[in-house]
Amino acid sequence: METRIVIKHTDVEQFNESMALSQFAFQYERSAAELEQTKEQYESEPTVRYGAYVDNQLAAQAAVLRLKTYIGGKVFDMGGVAGVATWPEYRRQGLVAQILVQSLLEMKENGQTVSFLHPFSFSFYRKFGWETYTEHKTYTIKTDMLPARIAYEGRFERITGNYGLLNDVYQAYASQFNGSLVRDDFWWKYRINRRKTGQTALYYDKSGAAQGYVIYEVKNSRLTVHEFVHLNEPARAAIWSFLAQHDSMIEELTIKMPSNDRLPYLLSNPRIKQEITPYFMARIVDAEAFVSQYDFKAADHADDIHIQLIDAQAPWNNGHFLLHIDASGKASLRRKDDSEKIDEAIKLDIGSFTSVLFGYIQLEQLAQFARIEGDIGLVKRLQSRIPERTTYLPDFF
Repeated sequence: METRIVIKHTDVEQFNESMALSQFAFQYERSAAELEQTKEQYESEPTVRYGAYVDNQLAAQAAVLRLKTYIGGKVFDMGGVAGVATWPEYRRQGLVAQILVQSLLEMKENGQTVSFLHPFSFSFYRKFGWETYTEHKTYTIKTDMLPARIAYEGRFERITGNYGLLNDVYQAYASQFNGSLVRDDFWWKYRINRRKTGQTALYYDKSGAAQGYVIYEVKNSRLTVHEFVHLNEPARAAIWSFLAQHDSMIEELTIKMPSNDRLPYLLSNPRIKQEITPYFMARIVDAEAFVSQYDFKAADHADDIHIQLIDAQAPWNNGHFLLHIDASGKASLRRKDDSEKIDEAIKLDIGSFTSVLFGYIQLEQLAQFARIEGDIGLVKRLQSRIPERTTYLPDFF
């Protein structure tokens, strides 16, 4: 008898079987009360959910969250892939692959030009076009090595549940990076409030303007910073001074920061423990639409560069394109007809193209690693038009 496989959308009617798979795959257990809370979030979160059914039995699943992200200070619609899980008896049968391919097509149709995910395996998702786009720098600082306390002119206020005050500061901070989320009230209520527990202190400068905040938790003589947001140097210094005031309660502090953070340079003893960890992956879903939104560097001239993209899962991205960047930095990506003459081209896969445009890695570095092909002069020309920005994602999904 032939096995029947169907990939379809799921909703709250499939909540119980979906949660059974999730709890097994991700090795957690929720009480009846917790499941009710999860169901409330499940029903209200803007998400497209997929189930792979084998002979009418749920075998694998995934979800695509409808999110927005900052790239170059602009807002892009993003599909956040999450909750990918398969029962063991159905693994390695290509079910997740079918879900991912279908989800890419639907993300394109929904105008989500880029997608993020947190991988269980980087090599697995590279096969489907996702590539590393951001990492965290984690500091572990003994109490006697914390930044020195200083006098600051502003004040701190403890905040409980007032997401509006925090969100204004967060959005101003997050828009400086590539790949940070645009947060809405739902995200603060269900994601930040539940995942980043503890204390929240908002910093106001001497004029009364909110300039930064910190979300942190003290437990077992350790202070864990969940979120450290600052809009200027005085706010950064004040927040560190505030955290140092906890020295009598703790033995060490841990904090995750953007990869370009240079705290050790400012310490009297910079030999603190530092770890850099690759975090999330990204992939451009629709290259032509993405490039039309993306701001390249301005120059005194326009550039026309031929690109050969390799994308096995999204045929609309696969092929030869002409990348036109005008003097202002506005650009278009136009597919070349097979009959058109193709000049020297830069050849790269969609994952590499994504990491380059996000600013995580440079084209010249990829050329050194033999991850792209093309004349080095052409590579340098394109690199000169790509803005330099740090990637950072202080969220999880």
